[in-house]
Order: sequence, then structure tokens, then C-alpha cells
Amino acid sequence: MPDNPDTHLIIVDPDTDFLAWAAAHLKAPGVSISTFERGEDALASYVKKRADLLLSEVRLNGSNGIELLKRLRQTDPQSMVILFSGTATTSHVIEAMRLGAYDVLAKERLPYELRTVVESALSSIEARKVTRAQNAEVPTESIQETIIGRSPPMQEVFKLIGRVSRSDAPVMITGESGCGKELVAGAIHKFSPRAQKEFVAINITAIPDNLLESEIFGHEKGSFTGAVNQRVGRFEQCDGGTLFLDEIGDMPLAVQSKLLRVLQEGQYSRVGSNQTLKTDVRVLAATNKNLEEEVAKGNFREDLFYRLNVVRIHIPPLRERREDVRLLAEFFLHRLSSRRRGPQMRFTDDALDMLDAYDWPGNVRELENTIQRACALCNSDVLLPSDIPLGSKGARHMDPSSTVTRMRDALSMLVSVAEKTPDIELLPWVERELSRLAYRHFGEDADRTAKFLGVNTEALQSHLSAPAVKKAAVDSQLSTPPAAKKAKKAS
Repeated sequence: MPDNPDTHLIIVDPDTDFLAWAAAHLKAPGVSISTFERGEDALASYVKKRADLLLSEVRLNGSNGIELLKRLRQTDPQSMVILFSGTATTSHVIEAMRLGAYDVLAKERLPYELRTVVESALSSIEARKVTRAQNAEVPTESIQETIIGRSPPMQEVFKLIGRVSRSDAPVMITGESGCGKELVAGAIHKFSPRAQKEFVAINITAIPDNLLESEIFGHEKGSFTGAVNQRVGRFEQCDGGTLFLDEIGDMPLAVQSKLLRVLQEGQYSRVGSNQTLKTDVRVLAATNKNLEEEVAKGNFREDLFYRLNVVRIHIPPLRERREDVRLLAEFFLHRLSSRRRGPQMRFTDDALDMLDAYDWPGNVRELENTIQRACALCNSDVLLPSDIPLGSKGARHMDPSSTVTRMRDALSMLVSVAEKTPDIELLPWVERELSRLAYRHFGEDADRTAKFLGVNTEALQSHLSAPAVKKAAVDSQLSTPPAAKKAKKAS
């Protein structure tokens, strides 16, 4: 911490225990610290006496840290703010960075990161000069999440999205297939001043080379065989908005030259026309190729590469951010359950463990498709490991067909069914039924059965001699549909 008698910090959090910890953690010679439980009180203190840095929980009583950040930046455009939270959403992180927050930290990592980030913030001259974003404000609570992730690598991606959304600079998005590059491009557009205009995405590999130029720039009637009418290209369609070029590494060299002219001069011509058109479009590009290698091979123009690669955002593969697997799986399952309009589906713990143990070579796209396939084929509203089809390519530790896994599947299903009838004495019923099944399996040999079950013969005999009427009642509860039970009660 800087040894400056004028250094003043404000910390806001509704948890008084956390405030005490944070104040002690950041205590240093020449640093004064004020703590507040309410954002209103912190703002009033800041207005009365300017602080060097304000640190706030995202979720506050009666408001939130994003609103405090907005109001503070209106009062002092050069204010420096760090937000932290254990439950911050993707939109919170992006919106905070868009509005000029210095950083957004996960609360569980504060013991390791808070002091370092505060020291960096206080010593950063450029950060003190950051001005309030001029684009239209987006109500935070109404933003629909498009990208999911709590892992540190994805938090860095969200912060970059927030920063670059304030400018019109071209962005190169890299990452393996299926990791969500189009979602990142869409988020950059959504949080940018161009959000009210069109966002158009083109997959270069999905369009034949001889039609790609026409798709992007348009064509005149009769300019080539099949051009029976004039066509408006994508640049013309999304003028004022954002154009996302996916798999840019596969773009033919002839089209690359024309794209370069647009980036340099904001001008282009339709195919078959001499008329020069102007456009105001922000270009975002994505690739899973190494464009530096493609440039060296002569497959990609070096000047175009530098024009597109002004800012680079790399999305890590899912295997490098395993903290997000369960979060994404639950998100996809909830979304699919909502669309089905049936009971809310859920995973067993073993199913989630199996998802964690898989390497996901197809990344988020493979995870989403796997959950969708499991939902379509399962027989209940509980997804067991045996319901989830995984490829062998990404398997690591767990064998879904193992005996232990199948036994757990059966128990998970039993618990799920019995949960709907809480008056069932499940454990006594299981003991009776398992004892009878094992007794028949071992040819009614009581000693072998007792040894197999791990009980003495007296306990086995008590299970075998349990009244059949009680078992029948339990069987009825497990197998009778709720509507039928209501009919019986009515009669």
C-alpha cells in the first residue's frame, strides 16, 4: 500500500464481519479506511470527502454496486471503483467494466487478490483518468445472460468484453470450435453504443467461395449467372451496427482484399457495380486457426490480420475451466426443462461427477448437445449417469457402465421416486425387499444371505418375517399415480 497520509479508502458491504476483515486486511501506514453497510451512506461520504478508491459488494441492501458505480461516476467521472461479489452474474461483470470499474473480483479470492489489486489501482495514473462511458445505459437487472462462467479465465473474458464494448475497435476472437465465440461477439455488440442497430453473423465456411463476396458486399442485377435481382450485402444491411465474421481464417484472398478496403476507408462496391458505397460497421472476427501461421504460409493477408487483430479475446476451452462445467450443465438443463413445460429436471450427484470427469473435446457446444440428448431420452425427471451419453474421446476417470455406477443409478432413481411420497419409510422397506431378493438369490440359504448383506441371521429373519401388508402399502404408494391416490381418498 502506498505510504501516503492522504490515501482514503471506502468499503461498502452489508456484512459487518466482512467489513471488519477487509479493513484489517488493507490496513497500512498513511491509509484511512471508512466502512459502510449501505451504498447511500458511502456515496454521501464520498461526496463530502473525495476518496482515492471505493470498494463495493455488487449486491447491497436496497440497491446494488452497479447502481452505486453509475451514480458515483456521474458525481466524479474520474472516480476509481473496485466491485466484488460471490454471486456476480456475467452481466454484472461486463456492465461494471463497461461503466469504467477498475476491476471486478470474486469474493472467495479476495484474501489472495484484494491487496494486490488495490495497490495496482492506487498506483495507476491511467485508471484515474478513465471517464464515464457515453453510451446509453442498460438496466442491469433486465439483461438476459448470454454467456455463463464463474471461472477466473472467463471472468477475464467478461472484463475484456466490458472494456472493448466502449470503443469501435475491431476485435479478433480466438478459441477452439464450440467454445462460444459468437456469444462473445454478441455480448460485445449488446453492451456497445451500437446495441440498437443490427448484429449480423456470417459463418465463412458455410458459404461457397464464389458467393461469399456477394453475401458480404451485395451484387447488381445481371452481374453473374443467377443474379436476377439486385442484392443488398451484409455491410449495407447492418450499417451502424456490428458484423461478425466467423471462421475468418477460411476467407478467400480476393475477398480479403475487399474487406481490407472497408476497414481502412469505410468504402466498398457491390459485385458488378462501379458505385462506391460508404458504411459505418464495426467488424468482429473469429477463428480457431493460428492466423500468424496462416500469414506465414501466404493464406491470409498480413495487413488484414493487423487490421482485425487490434484487440484479441481468447476463449479458453472448457477443459481449462472445469469450474464452469456444472454451472453450464445446470443452465442448459433448466432452459430445456422450461421449454418442455414439464417438471423441472435435475442431475444426481453422480451424474454431475461424471460430467466433471469428462474432457469435453467439443467444448460448450458438446456439453449443450449432450444435455439435450439426455433430456430427450431419459425416462424420468432425474438424469442419472446412465442417461448421459458421453464419447470415449474425452473420457478420463469414470466408466459409466461400471457396476458401482449402475448400483448408484438404481439407488438414485429409488430416492427420486420415493421423494414424492414422504410418508414412506424407505429404509425399512429397502431392508425388507433387499433381504428377500438376496434370500431367493442364494437358494434360501440364510447363512450365505446374512454374510452377503453384512448382518446377522437374527436381523435377516426379522426382515424376512416383516408383515406383507405393510410392504403392499408401500408398494402401492410407490406405484400409484397421484391422481389415483386422490381418487382413493375421495372414495
